[in-house]
Amino acid sequence: MRVLHVITGLAAGGAEQQLRMLVARSEVEAEVACLTNPGIVADAIRADGVAVHHLGMRGNTDLAVLPRLASLIRRGRFDVVHTHLYRACLYGRVAARLAGVRSIVATEHSLGARLLEGRDPGRPGVRELYLATERLGAVTIAVSRAVADRLAGWGVPEHRLVVVPNGIDAHAFAFDPEARRRVRAAHGIAEHTPVVGAVGRLDRGKHFDLLLRALAEVPDAVLLLVGEGPQREPLTALAAQLGITERVRFTGESAAVPTLLSAMDAFASPSESETFGLAVIEALAAGLPVAYASCPALAELPSSAAPQAHAIEPDTQALRAALQTMLVAGRRHEPPSAVTRHDIAEVARTIDRIYERTAGGEQVAATATQEGGRHG
Repeated sequence: MRVLHVITGLAAGGAEQQLRMLVARSEVEAEVACLTNPGIVADAIRADGVAVHHLGMRGNTDLAVLPRLASLIRRGRFDVVHTHLYRACLYGRVAARLAGVRSIVATEHSLGARLLEGRDPGRPGVRELYLATERLGAVTIAVSRAVADRLAGWGVPEHRLVVVPNGIDAHAFAFDPEARRRVRAAHGIAEHTPVVGAVGRLDRGKHFDLLLRALAEVPDAVLLLVGEGPQREPLTALAAQLGITERVRFTGESAAVPTLLSAMDAFASPSESETFGLAVIEALAAGLPVAYASCPALAELPSSAAPQAHAIEPDTQALRAALQTMLVAGRRHEPPSAVTRHDIAEVARTIDRIYERTAGGEQVAATATQEGGRHG
């Protein structure tokens, strides 16, 4: 079986890294097509031995990408097309149908309560376009039950929805003392300096401004902020305004998140509109205590599955108190059961079965999923 994954772009991000891990562990023959921005994840996927095609899309309304993508699908004789992220889902489903492929799987990674990949999901046309193209596919995978509920609320029929949570390679995130020393030295951080970490795209929805304000009230601690995005300059300016420029390290986009996590002592995720909370699960895999405002991956589990993870209100004072508590404790933990429940190898096996059933014309959402059956 041959599968073509279609994704909007391949800069470092949760959906993009998830795709890389999925392709590496899948038993099917796969290639990847990105509509635009083939970033560092594209390089990593190619290094894994998987072909990556860049379609050169020039903007959201560049319809010329459709015949290029349809031609790629026909030439590659793909049995299944699997789309990821909003723009790729719109164009990928249409192109697959133009190429004569009806076995179309989509994964919805980023439909939050208030944002859809930076878009307002209530903006005219956003929902309508999504629903119109969703009907062209065979099944839509939601990365959490919260996402599945939102899709159902949009009008996606429940018989077309299946929940398959994101996965991680827990071994890759194991604490590495040598990496800790190396990263701290590279960023000018002393061995015993307390380090708070955060990972994510630097946009408004992540609320990293709250984290900077909290850090200003935690003397001596350093923030290691991993990611890139449109809020880089405003956050840099805020750090200067708060007088903490020397205590904030912006690493930029990085494919070495496991290594960077080893340099941290505590982790914070102030975003209140996550669709899964992959960064939180990765931090737990690294043995870090975590404070988070939203993490559907944990909301669907008992609190005993991640005792070192603490839900907080998304405000400065709650973050400050959580950071102080975690840094005073100052110890790493064994990865909790919440981590082992999200093994990427099992996720890949589940999705491979979805491909087989979709290609065979089965109604996939009526079958068992990794997390205990169909949505609902």
